[in-house]
Amino acid sequence: MANEARVVFCTFPSPDKAGEIARVLVGEKLAACVNILDAVSIYVWKDELQNDAETLAIIKTSADRFEALKKRIIELHPYEVPEVIALPILDGHAPYLAWVEERTH
Repeated sequence: MANEARVVFCTFPSPDKAGEIARVLVGEKLAACVNILDAVSIYVWKDELQNDAETLAIIKTSADRFEALKKRIIELHPYEVPEVIALPILDGHAPYLAWVEERTH
């Protein structure tokens, strides 16, 4: 079961926007849970060094819901190129992973 779950990282311009999209993702059963954290991002965009306050969403979903989740984030996200990165969960607490699976189906 462990390799059926995914952790997805996505940054947003504000906690409000992250929360708005998180509620859609959880409500549509694309995500079981979304943690929202303050972050500082340093990167180059359009040849300019950026140093921005952002909000990081850590999203838990099932492997088979990832493509739909990614599509929905891209539809709703205000960024031109949103970060949507999925990592497999290699191991974890079996009851939690079962809950993730249940909540996304």
